Amino acid sequence: MTHEASRLTPPSPRRGGRDAHALLCHLVAILLVFLALPAHAGTLGRAGLEKHFPPPLVVGERDDRIPVWPILKQEAGAYEIIAYAFESIDFARIPGFGGTAPDLLIALAPDGTFRDAKVIAHHEPVFLEGLGSEPLFAFVEQYVGLSARQPIRVGRPNARAAGAAPATTVDGISMATASTRVINETMLAASLAVAREKLGFGAVNTGLRVEAKPDYAPLGLAELERRGWVKRWRMTPAEVDAAFAGTGLADPDPGAPDEPFSDLTIAYLNVPTIGRAILGEAAYARLMREIGPGAHAVMVVSSGHWSPLPDDFVLGSVPDRLTIQQGGLTVNARDAAWERRDLAPDLPAGPWTLLKIGDAAGFDPSAPWSLSVKVTRERGQIFPEKIAREIATEYRLPPDLFTRAVPDEGPSWTDSWRARASELGIIAAALALLVPVLARHDALVAKSRPFGLFRLGFLAFTLGFVGWTAQAQLSIVTLVGTVRALIHTGDFGFLLYDPPSLLIWGFVLVTLVVWGRGTFCGWLCPFGALQEFCAFLAKPLRIRQVTVPPRLDRALRQVKYAVLAAILLAAALGSPLADTVSEVEPFKTAITLYFARSWPFVLYAVGLLVLNLFVYKGFCRYLCPLGASLALAGRLRLLDWIPRRTECGSPCQLCKVRCRYGAIEPSGRIDYPECFQCMDCVTIIHDPAQCVPQVVARRRGRRIVPRPVAAE
Repeated sequence: MTHEASRLTPPSPRRGGRDAHALLCHLVAILLVFLALPAHAGTLGRAGLEKHFPPPLVVGERDDRIPVWPILKQEAGAYEIIAYAFESIDFARIPGFGGTAPDLLIALAPDGTFRDAKVIAHHEPVFLEGLGSEPLFAFVEQYVGLSARQPIRVGRPNARAAGAAPATTVDGISMATASTRVINETMLAASLAVAREKLGFGAVNTGLRVEAKPDYAPLGLAELERRGWVKRWRMTPAEVDAAFAGTGLADPDPGAPDEPFSDLTIAYLNVPTIGRAILGEAAYARLMREIGPGAHAVMVVSSGHWSPLPDDFVLGSVPDRLTIQQGGLTVNARDAAWERRDLAPDLPAGPWTLLKIGDAAGFDPSAPWSLSVKVTRERGQIFPEKIAREIATEYRLPPDLFTRAVPDEGPSWTDSWRARASELGIIAAALALLVPVLARHDALVAKSRPFGLFRLGFLAFTLGFVGWTAQAQLSIVTLVGTVRALIHTGDFGFLLYDPPSLLIWGFVLVTLVVWGRGTFCGWLCPFGALQEFCAFLAKPLRIRQVTVPPRLDRALRQVKYAVLAAILLAAALGSPLADTVSEVEPFKTAITLYFARSWPFVLYAVGLLVLNLFVYKGFCRYLCPLGASLALAGRLRLLDWIPRRTECGSPCQLCKVRCRYGAIEPSGRIDYPECFQCMDCVTIIHDPAQCVPQVVARRRGRRIVPRPVAAE
């Protein structure tokens, strides 16, 4: 048997690509022209705010230093500030996935709670003509009543109904996880910036973890009072009358002259020496287990003429007459509904409450804090007017009774990575499997049937898990957001809130340099995978593929580049047309929203799938702007990696005929910007039963020995 040498071209350094490189340089230059455009600021003036805060509320004068407006309400003949209103974009420009920061109207009450929260403007793609803006509006409204001094987290949909802490958790939105986290970060960052200026939040660290040391000393109640660890607070009638000075209100029931108005005993129970002295060892241990790590317990025992714990006080509720404050802010404290048993015999015999402070409140028991009581008096008989005054006393424990630590939880985007760790692990494992399969042409790729089954299985994973489950469909919307961020904010942190997509983006950028566009378009695009599965219907439906004439085919392939240029130019100019033209992608409809969208968008997406039955992947080849951007970037690849023989193109045309993407020219040369890396031609060239030169050589009694040839 004689041997005939047939040259098989190995991966070789690519040639040309200067035109694409020049085009990219021009595009970058165009975008840089717009870098000097001013960033957007708040849009609401007094007139705009008055629409949101109508009478009887009054919009006060804007602060001289920062764009904050006091919101006033008349109380007892005087105007009282009930909130500070501001726009988030003036304090926190965190880009969303549209590339621009959302603008929220926030009204922050003096105690740090959100009195109002509304969306003024946003460019979040999933809500624009997708889910609609109503779910976003409802999401933001959840913040009303929550405290800005607590680390509020975005949970899963219906997280609060499932048991998540309602004071520190807001329900997320399906298919909009990353966008809602950006909104949450914006809400908290802007509010804390205002609070530091207007409310003194700087003294409170919401991430602080202060715990009592386990040290114990057997001290009696008298010694604890002497040290000030248990505080006895006796309010005299004169002190209360002084609080109501100028109101003309006297105590309607003053009681005996020598009897204190109220007599309170206050104790912080987490310190073992204090808690065990008051509750006993067993009850103290049970209390610490029940409130959980990081939480705090404060006991208030009442005696005297007046009690802050009236007869109708409901166990487990927030006391109306008792308030714990620290750093000028109210600390969320609720009755722990602790069983009413006998306490230490030396304590006054009166009603008492055990107040629980959650671990998210940022409460620091090693720093001074105060307990306030609210006393209410009335004047008038027919329409009595109630006037309330708060009287406070300070409580302080030695700092050496505690350990202090600020957990390093990292920035807010790390929550997304922790929450989606399992999805990231699965996708990373799939990518790790894909690389050696595609890289080793003489292994699985060379075996037609096993490789075909592998490809179908991987495409099913891409569609089902990457697309519909992990919501990691890459999109031109990300490039739009990147351009907007480049021009308006310079902040690309919004990309970190969608870790599965970012992982795939990173993989795609690396493979672009090695293989070109095809790795994403042929293997990792969920909508592309959906088209491939739909194409299987063509045969049972007896639909014949339409062959597009070569000249028309070449012209249609340029359309996607024109669409890409229009989108990026609109994004650079700050035009909303960028969002509109981006809808040429059906990804949001078919993958992100599961076709649950208004009928024009569904009809368009379904129409592209039907087109796919006649013109294989017509959208990907002719319209996809994301594919166009990857094709341009893919021209910078390092290798011409698809093996070729000298017979490819002349005389053999088998690979060209079999290529459904039209990515092989009559000469046998691979058009890499149009190659989707299906690997069919690679399988053919390694299969002696399919590769025509090998078949011919075998019939002639010859064997082809592949030998490398130098690149032209």
